Amino acid sequence: MAEEIINRVANSKLVVFDLEDFYPEGKRIVFDIKDWLYEGFVLREKDFRESVKNYNWSQHQDQYVALTCSTDAIVPAWAFMLITLQLQPYTKKTVLGNLEALETEIYQEIIANLDTEIYKDKPVIIKGCSKKPVPDSALIMVSNKLKPVVKSILFGEACSSVPLFKR
Repeated sequence: MAEEIINRVANSKLVVFDLEDFYPEGKRIVFDIKDWLYEGFVLREKDFRESVKNYNWSQHQDQYVALTCSTDAIVPAWAFMLITLQLQPYTKKTVLGNLEALETEIYQEIIANLDTEIYKDKPVIIKGCSKKPVPDSALIMVSNKLKPVVKSILFGEACSSVPLFKR
């Protein structure tokens, strides 16, 4: 007679924390201003302001936007500020940098507002693999956020986790 298989993970007090569960939906784009610069390198204020004025900003409704300049141009801070102010009524978030910087700032806000009470005095495993672009920096942020309240922190999957902290 075969013994019944018991799922110890399902029966444990272990709480799985998956950053993917907090991933906000919305298109992510890089907005490169190089095409608005003379020969891709020189910002001519009058021409730049004209490009900003004539651009259809509403096409970025509910998007997450990373502002950048992919050339080695020296771009004054006001240029990115001007674009941000135009995007503000439409986008969910606008940052200066690349897509990784964008994801980092998105998660920084999410983790800062995270209610940790449900994890109090519990062993927590922070899931490592994800199908969505969760930055490694978010793992660091959530570790710092959870450490003061949890019993322990593990990383990975329940079947093969790495212990990181135990109170």
